[in-house]
Amino acid sequence: MDWLAPASDKRGRSDKFSDAAIPFCLMVKNGFGLGLRQAMGMIACLLKLWGLGWPVLDYSTLCRRQKNLQVCISYRQ
Repeated sequence: MDWLAPASDKRGRSDKFSDAAIPFCLMVKNGFGLGLRQAMGMIACLLKLWGLGWPVLDYSTLCRRQKNLQVCISYRQ
């Protein structure tokens, strides 16, 4: 999975995180029944446990980017 977004040729500031990172965070949030800030903390712990030096999304970035993505999260009861 690409966590960081590739550089874009558009003017202005490009996105730091890829479109795959947003659904992953939302799946963790919904899968464990967490609030958004709690999910960000859990993802930070998971990345640290896995030994990945990846930056963690911040709350405002996730709120802003989730509005523009079509995310379909399936689940079983």
